[in-house]
Order: sequence, then C-alpha cells, then structure tokens
Amino acid sequence: MKKFGKILALCLALVMVVACFTACGDKTPEEEGSKEAAAVKVGFIFLHDEQSTYDKNFMDAAKKACEEMGVEYAQRTQIPESKDCYDAAVDLIETDGCNIIFADSFGHESFLIDAAEKYPDVQFCHATGTQAHTAGVANFHNAFASIYEGRYLAGVAAGLKLNEMIDAGKITADKAKMGYVGAFTFAEVISGYTSFYLGAKSVCPSVTMDVKFTGSWYDEQKEKEAAQALIAGGCVLISQHADSMGAPTACETAGVPNVSYNGSTVAACPNTFIVSSRIDWTPYFKYMIQCVQDGEAIKADWTGTIKTGSVVLTDVNEKAAAPGTAEKLEEVKGKLLDGSLQVFDTANFTVEGKKLDSYKADVDTDEKFEKDTEVIKDGIFLESDKRSAPYFDIRIDGITLLDENYG
Repeated sequence: MKKFGKILALCLALVMVVACFTACGDKTPEEEGSKEAAAVKVGFIFLHDEQSTYDKNFMDAAKKACEEMGVEYAQRTQIPESKDCYDAAVDLIETDGCNIIFADSFGHESFLIDAAEKYPDVQFCHATGTQAHTAGVANFHNAFASIYEGRYLAGVAAGLKLNEMIDAGKITADKAKMGYVGAFTFAEVISGYTSFYLGAKSVCPSVTMDVKFTGSWYDEQKEKEAAQALIAGGCVLISQHADSMGAPTACETAGVPNVSYNGSTVAACPNTFIVSSRIDWTPYFKYMIQCVQDGEAIKADWTGTIKTGSVVLTDVNEKAAAPGTAEKLEEVKGKLLDGSLQVFDTANFTVEGKKLDSYKADVDTDEKFEKDTEVIKDGIFLESDKRSAPYFDIRIDGITLLDENYG
C-alpha cells in the first residue's frame, strides 16, 4: 500500500511538471527570462495634409517607421491647434485603439497634455514642444532635432551660389542679399533663419538677409507674396520656414535661386531649387515604438542629430547649385559630426556690434516668457541642449526683420 502511495505521488508530481512546462509554452530558461514585446498601435495627428511639405515629411516617416517596426497606425489630418487636437487624440484611443499618440505642431501641445492627463496608460509624444520637462506628466514627451545644423549646411550651399553670382558679375559683393520667408517670430524660426544665415556667411562674408513673416505655418498666397516682395526688395536668393510651395514657385517664376525646407522641390522648380534640409522623423518614431514595446520610459526630451540620421539634406540640384557644392557640404558635415565646427559659435556673430559672452534663454517656458537658463558655455550657444525644442531667439547683426507677425 505504501509502495502504491509513493508511485501515485510520483505520478502526480510528474503531471505537475508537465503542466508547468505546458503553461510556460515549453520555454527554455533563457526564453522564460525574456520579455514579450507589448502590442503597439500609433495614432498620428497632423496639422495639415500631404499638400503641406511639413506634414508630408511627418507622414512619410510615420509610414516608413511603422512598416519597419511591424506595427499598425491610424492618422487624423487637418487638425487645428485647438481643442480639436484633444478630441482627435481621444478618438484615436477610443475608436482606433492606439496606445501611442503623436502630434506634429507646436500649438497642439497644451491639448495633448490634457489628453495625457486623462489617459495615463497611453504615451503622448509631440514635435517642437517645450513643456515636457516642466509639465510633470510622466506619459508626455517632446522631441525635435538639431535642424539648425541642417539649415547651416543649406546656408553654405546658398553662400556658394552667391559667390558664383559675384564671380560671374551678376551681382557685386555688397548686393549679396538673401531673403527668408518665416511663419512666426518663434525661437524655432529665429534659430532656423539665423543658422541658415551663418552657414551662408561662412563662405560669403558680405552676405546680408531680409526676413518677412506670414503669421501662418501654411498660407500659399502669403508665402508667395512674401517671396515676391523680398525679390522686389533686392534679394537674389530665397529660403523659408513655411510649409507651402508658395515661395519656391515664386522663385521659379522669377528665376531666383531657392533653398527649400522639408523636402526637394526640384520637380516643380527644376531651374531654381538648390537643396533642402529636413528632419527625418523615422528614427524617433522607431525609438518611441521600441520603448513602448520593451516597457521602457520614453525620454521627456529627445533630440535627433546628423549622427542619428535625423538631420538630412536632399540631393543637390546640380542644375541650379554652384559647382562643387555637394563636395563642400560633405566637408562641412564632417566638421559638424566631429565637433570641430559649432553652428552658434559666438565668435561668428555679433549683436549690436558686440560679441555675446553670456545669455539667458527662456528654456522653462512660462506665460511671462522669462529668461531663466544660461545657455552660452565656452563661447558656444548650446542650442537644443537644455531641452529638445530650439530656444535661440537672438537677433544678430546682418539680418533685418522687415515685419513682425506673431499670428
């Protein structure tokens, strides 16, 4: 009887072991210790649609990143910087089952934060925003890239074109004036046009630049009219931080060289397009997806760089660019990568005739826009170091603002 009891106990133990292995899916110890990736579906909120070069750049990256990561996504387009953003986020969560929400415009931020507070189990990521490091909302995150480096490179291409025009006798050195169509007088725009100007100045020392603002991220007619006004005012090359084809097509019509933003315009402007800088958002989208899959925290502020593949240039249009432009851009890019060149080296610009040794920027943005953080160290303005979004808002010599439009 005792022997039978021992045999029964042994059989029961064996059944329990088999059941355990079955429940564990017959995993090896190594497999048992690994963590299964969480299911992800991303919801994207876009300010405009694919007609906007800015939004199309995000859309292309979203599609590419989600396909490469093997995850589903949904999107909402034409979402203004209003409560519509909050409603779109809620709809993407409740209707589409998204557990990551990404919005692409500066003015979306406060509404996205409201949604993040209501849905603590959903991750909310936002481009160009400033509040993630101070908002105290664990599931809200900002991202941007060191696009000022890309704009600097584009500026070098512009400066080389100016030199070509001077050498050909088309203009004199004192007429090397560029025009720039800007959306708003935000730090993001100021940082962009300043770095573009400094890139041009690095190869064409006599360059100056006029800037006109439209008060809108996307207004094709206003952008075209701004470019036309700049050309009429003596600007011999145009660039922009605005999202339509208004400025590039105005340049093509007038035969004025153009440096675009967010993608090549060579198809529509084959005779005047030189090059374009842009942020490739694919690395960030893949990063945020991977974090959620692995159960890891997304950084409050993430800044992409040339090295991460986040700051890129289009191919140079040899038909419009000065000879040797592509080779020069590779040389300058190498210096940016190894740190031997700093875009905002204070030795390369002045403010009212004086070099800056110290500057406090509005990094912890509040309603009063108070300057709160020292951002110059060892002669370098440390852009996108204290947070991902730009905070360079200095008005340097050589650049003239023809109007100011905050919108």
